[in-house]
Amino acid sequence: MKKQAWIHMVFFSGALMVFILFTSGTGHSTNNPDNAQTVQFEQPPLGYAYNALEPYIDAMTMEVHYSKHHAAYTKNFNTALAEANIKEKNIEAIFAKISQYPAAVRNNGGGYYNHNLFFKIIAPGGSKSPQGQLLEAINKKFGSVDAFKEEFSRKAMSVFGSGWAWLIVTDGGELKIITTPNQDNPLMDVVAERGRPVLLIDVWEHAYYLKYQNRRKEYVDAFWNVINWDQALQNYLGK
Repeated sequence: MKKQAWIHMVFFSGALMVFILFTSGTGHSTNNPDNAQTVQFEQPPLGYAYNALEPYIDAMTMEVHYSKHHAAYTKNFNTALAEANIKEKNIEAIFAKISQYPAAVRNNGGGYYNHNLFFKIIAPGGSKSPQGQLLEAINKKFGSVDAFKEEFSRKAMSVFGSGWAWLIVTDGGELKIITTPNQDNPLMDVVAERGRPVLLIDVWEHAYYLKYQNRRKEYVDAFWNVINWDQALQNYLGK
C-alpha cells in the first residue's frame, strides 16, 4: 500500500513537472498574446483606398507596394532587430548609429521608415501646393516653387538604380535636396548630408513599373499631382 502510494506520488510529481515545462514553452507561440511584445514596429494602416491616387498611381501598384513590399520590410525589420538583440523603440535613435548594426537592420529599417513617410506624403486630400512657412522657405531657397520642382525632379531622375530623392531641413534650418541609394535615409549616420525629411519620392522600380515601366520621368512628373502639402508642412515644422 505504501509502495503504491509512493508510485502515485512520483507520477503526480512528474506530471506536474511536464505541465510546468509545457506551459512555459508555449510563451514562444505566435498565438500567445504576450508574443506581440517582440514586435517593436507595426506597419501603419495605409489610410486610403488603393485606387485613391488614380490616374497618377494605379491601384495595383499601390496594393503591391503597400501589402507586399512595405509589409515585407516591416516583418524583416522586426526579425533583424530580434536577431541583433536590439530593443530600442525609437527608430531615429537606431538610425543615428545604423553604421554599428547589421545590414539587414539598415536595409529593412530604412524600407520600413521611408515607406511610412512616402505613403503619408502621397495621401489624398490636403493642400495641392506648398503653404505657410514651407512655401516661404522654398521660395527663399530655390526662388520659386517651379524652380524647386525642377531641381527635385532632376535629382530624382539622377538616382542610379534604386533609391530616393528627398527635400530635407538641416539642423540649421536650411532646405536641401538630396538623394540616397537603396533604403538609406537622411537620419542615418551613413549619409553625407543629414536632416529631417520634409518630402520624398520613391524611385525604386516597384513604385511605378506596373504603370510606367521604364518611363521614370512620367512617374516623377505624375508625383507632383499626388503630394499632400499639408503633410509636407507638418514634416517641415517637425510635428
